[in-house]
Amino acid sequence: MEDKMFLKKLSEELGVSGYEEDIAKTISSSFETYVDDIRYDTMGNLIAYKKGQGENRPKIMLAAHMDEIGLMVTKIEEGGFLRFTTVGGVDQRTLVGQEIVIYGKESLIGIIGAKPPHIQSKEEQKKAFKVKDMYIDLGLSEEEVKSLVQIGDTITVKREFSSLRNDRVTGKALDDRAGVLMILEIIKLLSKLKHRADIYAVATVQEEVGVRGAITSTYGIVPDVGIAIDVCHATMPGVSKEDASELGEGPAIGFGPHVHPQIFNRFKDLADKLDIPYQVEPSTRPGGTDAYSIQVSRCGVATGLISIPLRYMHTSVETVSMEDIRRGARLLTHFIGDLNGEFVEGLRCF
Repeated sequence: MEDKMFLKKLSEELGVSGYEEDIAKTISSSFETYVDDIRYDTMGNLIAYKKGQGENRPKIMLAAHMDEIGLMVTKIEEGGFLRFTTVGGVDQRTLVGQEIVIYGKESLIGIIGAKPPHIQSKEEQKKAFKVKDMYIDLGLSEEEVKSLVQIGDTITVKREFSSLRNDRVTGKALDDRAGVLMILEIIKLLSKLKHRADIYAVATVQEEVGVRGAITSTYGIVPDVGIAIDVCHATMPGVSKEDASELGEGPAIGFGPHVHPQIFNRFKDLADKLDIPYQVEPSTRPGGTDAYSIQVSRCGVATGLISIPLRYMHTSVETVSMEDIRRGARLLTHFIGDLNGEFVEGLRCF
């Protein structure tokens, strides 16, 4: 239950790409008990360091992005209505009728409205609204709005994190704050074990606008091994098993040109040995997660990818299984516990 409450805090916190200060504070306050040091780089990535034991310690980087998709104010219209644009890959069709929060001089609740169907033309009724057709209504006069809101203020959908049946949860920004939770669970488990590797647990910024934070943080850390923890599509009506993983059947182990084959094989071997349910997520395109940025940093980093199956990606009702997160944390904890110089040396040859 403790992990679920932390995920609720993460989900409901502000952290639109490029504006991750608030979510970073929430993460830092939970990580600090289990690590030796926390720092921020110039981009704003949160880097938590946990020292290993002994000499010749390999360095492993765990990365999960803390930013979320969102909106931004672009214009104050006559009457106090606000126009806005998207930050990251927002599905515009899901926005009409949503309750939102604008982070101006103070937090303001509003709604996203558009022309009602009763007064639309027949042609308009056939089309989904686009952002340019929508506006935000704060219930304030134009003068009041101008005193509290300015161009560039960020906006998030107002959504309360909720528990569903079968240990499943739903809310906004679970992509990828579920991954941040997995990292916390890993460092908590490792605090009870001996491990040789130095661990760099990174909550990256600006993944949703170009996997930027992972580029700079990896360059600064120079890890021997980098593991990206993100989400992947889960099966649902209209989505086949060829394009998605099953919710509740374990984490998905990434496989493709962005993943080092020996790391992939070690993940599978450990999962089989420990009887941890898992799935394989094949991908021929390396973009879309921090794994690609980690892999190509400096002269290259041996990279792995663990994904959490998630339904309704990039909406305010993203849904995951808590058990998938726990299983992924257990798998990575054992991977890190077994990590030694011999394995790292072997990654330099196939």
